[in-house]
Amino acid sequence: MIPVIAFGEALVDMLSSRLGNDSGPETFTPYAGGAPANVAVACARLGVPSRFLGMVGDDRFGRFLTTEMASHGVDTSGVVTTRQARTALAFVSRDAEGERTFDFYRPPAADLLYRLEHLPAGIFSEPAIVHMCTNSLTEAGIAETTLALADIARRSGSLVSIDANLRNNLWPEGTVDIGLSTSLLDRAHLLKLSREEIDTLRGDHPQDAWINRRLAAGVKLIVITDGPRPVEIHRLGRRLDVLPPQVRAVDTTAGGDAFIGGLLATLAEASVDAAGFTHWSEADERLIRAVEIACRCGAHAVTRPGAYASLPSRDDLEAMLSL
Repeated sequence: MIPVIAFGEALVDMLSSRLGNDSGPETFTPYAGGAPANVAVACARLGVPSRFLGMVGDDRFGRFLTTEMASHGVDTSGVVTTRQARTALAFVSRDAEGERTFDFYRPPAADLLYRLEHLPAGIFSEPAIVHMCTNSLTEAGIAETTLALADIARRSGSLVSIDANLRNNLWPEGTVDIGLSTSLLDRAHLLKLSREEIDTLRGDHPQDAWINRRLAAGVKLIVITDGPRPVEIHRLGRRLDVLPPQVRAVDTTAGGDAFIGGLLATLAEASVDAAGFTHWSEADERLIRAVEIACRCGAHAVTRPGAYASLPSRDDLEAMLSL
């Protein structure tokens, strides 16, 4: 088994008490979140050695996040604390189907101040699975750090996983920088996107042409989720589809993170690093089985509010099979 190392933002999701067009007083409940932190917790809850790299503020929310991650088994020794900025917050509203919208209090935020000098010594001395997303590209300093870290991870023989996780309102102009985001995506071995994200990123280009460009750049496997609709699995010259379990969504905040966490946990259990990833992913039956597990993780997460709190354990996944 090899470890999963997640890098990027940890933030507090302030989840609204309102659902859809509910009226009346509105309250917000804090939940620990942040896409890469969610993935670290998802892997830890599935019994995989998991580590989070990032920065939080020296404030109550930063301490809350670090404590919550550690309580789920995540190694937080690589979390850096700063007094130069506060921990980021995201106010989350949901519609009647559990789909959410975000109002971010970022920037300024502590996670944007992380630099290569903060990396723990020897962090990539052995191959691992390294996961990150585009939310760490929204300012020049953190973007430079993120791209460099992806390059360092690849050179170490680590398997690099990227979740697009596009959030327009995190960017200074209110629009994702597609060129910069694509530069990070092309550093991945494993790339995960939602249907909306690939439609945004490909622009006027046909989907197949966009996918083939990523595969030509060195991406080995592309997985596209689409809510309750089939998951598309793309590798060079081959496409597979997997239908996820059909559930009633309550809160989709951590659905995608639970999905990719479940997939990375399967890879970690099999000790799949960069060198072995192509061979591992060439076996259709093995790949489909891994994505089915990932789908169960995502389905479990969307039936519960919050991020960390919704992520499944092995027992939760076994219970889903008995339903």
